[in-house]
Amino acid sequence: MAQAHHILWIDDEIEALQPHIRVLRERGYTVTPVTNGEDGIALLTNSDTQYSAILLDQVMPGKDGMATLDAIRTINAQIPVILVTQSSDEQFVEVALGKQVTDFLVKPIGVAQIVSTLKRVLDQTQIVVDQIPSRYTADFNAIRTMKDSEPNWQEWVDIYLKLLQWDLVSEKLADGGLEETHLGQKKECNTEFSDFVEANYANWVAGGSDAPPLSVNILDRYVIPQLQAGKSVYFIVVDCFRLDHWLAVESLLYPYFSIEREYSFSILPSATMYSRNALFSGLFPAEIAEHYPQYWQEESDGDTSTNRYERQLLGEHLKRRGIKLKSAPQYFKIFDTRGGNTYKKRVAANTRVELSTLVVNFIDILTHQRSQSDVLQQLAPDVSAFRALARSWFSHSVLFDILRMVAAQNATVVLTSDHGSVFCNRATRARGNRETTTSLRFKIGTNLGCEKNEAVHLHNPGEYRLPAETASKDYILAKDDYYFVYPNDFYKYKRQFQGGFQHGGISMGELITPVVTLTPRL
Repeated sequence: MAQAHHILWIDDEIEALQPHIRVLRERGYTVTPVTNGEDGIALLTNSDTQYSAILLDQVMPGKDGMATLDAIRTINAQIPVILVTQSSDEQFVEVALGKQVTDFLVKPIGVAQIVSTLKRVLDQTQIVVDQIPSRYTADFNAIRTMKDSEPNWQEWVDIYLKLLQWDLVSEKLADGGLEETHLGQKKECNTEFSDFVEANYANWVAGGSDAPPLSVNILDRYVIPQLQAGKSVYFIVVDCFRLDHWLAVESLLYPYFSIEREYSFSILPSATMYSRNALFSGLFPAEIAEHYPQYWQEESDGDTSTNRYERQLLGEHLKRRGIKLKSAPQYFKIFDTRGGNTYKKRVAANTRVELSTLVVNFIDILTHQRSQSDVLQQLAPDVSAFRALARSWFSHSVLFDILRMVAAQNATVVLTSDHGSVFCNRATRARGNRETTTSLRFKIGTNLGCEKNEAVHLHNPGEYRLPAETASKDYILAKDDYYFVYPNDFYKYKRQFQGGFQHGGISMGELITPVVTLTPRL
């Protein structure tokens, strides 16, 4: 790629650099040398040449390097500028980076150093793109080998992570013709993962030895040990926060926290009324209904009616575990900016908190409202765009502000999600009476019916530790990326609901969730 690059080199001692320039030209670079900032700016302004990068000396008579850099940025904000300097002082580097310096060369400089820097700045993306086919082939084969060898739940997490990493790569680079292959492998993996969960879930909830951490285990495994160690803990649950959403925002928190990322599985159905109540109570839905019937409701799909007792379930959970706090655990739920600002004030006033629990509903609200809004569907037409929207939200969110405030308090954060979601593209027929619930990924009722290979029929809910008040009550859960449509007007509703983000069924995006422990950097 060097043959295509035209370099503008601005240095008052350019004559002494002629040997370097000759070598660069031998390597295929076209180099235009000038001896001062004014001439460099004139060339950049008036020449028809499209320069690939600028080598800029910091110390020059007249318009020095930093002043020249300011002028360059008024003309072209994007062109890479490599500053040649005698200083590696941290404060100077910060100032230069603030002025959008791309990279640095510290004197004395050798031609090998110049070439490697130019290659890194100009050719890195293309080098990575050129290597994509071989890298993807290796990972494709590794995933196929893993899933063909009866993977356990940890290996399914590894498979999902590899698939998500390729999702993130494809957003930044040309797809190299691999997009269709990648989508096909994701679909194949999701189908086999759904079969894996169907075959093993009953054993997991019965306490099987090879069970993943489930929603019911999160507090006991990640939060309560921190409390027992005397730590100040913020427990944050971001509703409907997919693992790929976390991967998209994780780097934003590197300056503030050391990050330990682990994984859990949502219980079934992977919907808020089940997974989040299980998360706070440490109990499966059937156990909540049995021991705390006053706190269990299954009639509504709405969050406010079915999850109104999370504070109480949390209190009962801590009591059962013998956790005695000096003050009652804080609990707060954020639906909007006003609620977020209220909680920020609470965090700012905290001098010492033992346990503060926060539920953030933005992603879940966005997921549901997207289906009803043409604007949101245009902003997030697919998984990649939805991930980008989640990152954009987080980077400007009250939650990000809160996390930075907590870091300054030297408190530990445990952040997780109750469940994720899946982008639904295929309709499958469901059969039920008028009393059957309306969710697109799971349904509760009597005498339900579904397509065997496209959904799971729970004839015996008690085996899955789900409430079963009557012998005729059963559940159906959609697998992979299917969504339920009744046979009547099938094609009408198929078109209406296709391409929506849903949850409640069985897929990697719904079930595999992050559990992240954030320890402030001191």
